[in-house]
Amino acid sequence: MKATIFTIILAVIPYSIFGQVGINTANPAATLDVNGTLKIRQTPTAAALPGYQILASNQNPGGDFLVSQIPPQTIIDAAVNAVNTLGTTNTSMYAAKKTAGISLLSLGLFPTGFRAVNFLNSERTVGSAALFSDTDNTYTIPSNGTYALGFTFRYGTGLQAEILANTPGIGITRTRSGIATLIDSRAFSGANLVLLNLTISETSINSVYTFQAGDKISFGLTGSNALSVGLLGSSIASFYIYKVSN
Repeated sequence: MKATIFTIILAVIPYSIFGQVGINTANPAATLDVNGTLKIRQTPTAAALPGYQILASNQNPGGDFLVSQIPPQTIIDAAVNAVNTLGTTNTSMYAAKKTAGISLLSLGLFPTGFRAVNFLNSERTVGSAALFSDTDNTYTIPSNGTYALGFTFRYGTGLQAEILANTPGIGITRTRSGIATLIDSRAFSGANLVLLNLTISETSINSVYTFQAGDKISFGLTGSNALSVGLLGSSIASFYIYKVSN
């Protein structure tokens, strides 16, 4: 009789090993059901995310609290969707376009030959009015970081049947602690052809720059002293700027 009982116990053991195990619970609902905290003292470090999954526990009301695998991209997509749902925008974003009435502001602190375009807050296409000053026609950097910036200028029709004197072009200055520095510039391009001299008087700057909070950014022309006031009035200028990284 004893031999029969031991045989039955040994026959049952293999099946119980592959059953459901509960810790602090009498009714396990998974292969391993832990009702309590978990401490892991050491884990390997992954060199990169590709090929890895993130483990997460469903803790919504009424959830089963099972730990599941989630691809990293799923979390990224959820974060982007949450931002879009909340309507959150990049508060540093600002853009403006001037299609008429352009004049140039010349200040003593500007680098030699640079004059700023008289952009106004009323000409902005996106952004907060608090970021731009009509007094000195500048955008004020709201926080330290790297910013994407674009500036386009078309002088008159954008095409001149002459080589313009003083090699005019466009430029961007940064004023910090009362000192203005030309941080980028592009000259209008010209060509000396057989029948005429020609200047393509439209150009743009698109790049990224590192700024400090409080820096003032001006958009204007370089070498512009010989440009016609009449053509300036019918010119078109636009710029955009926004923070892309801390």
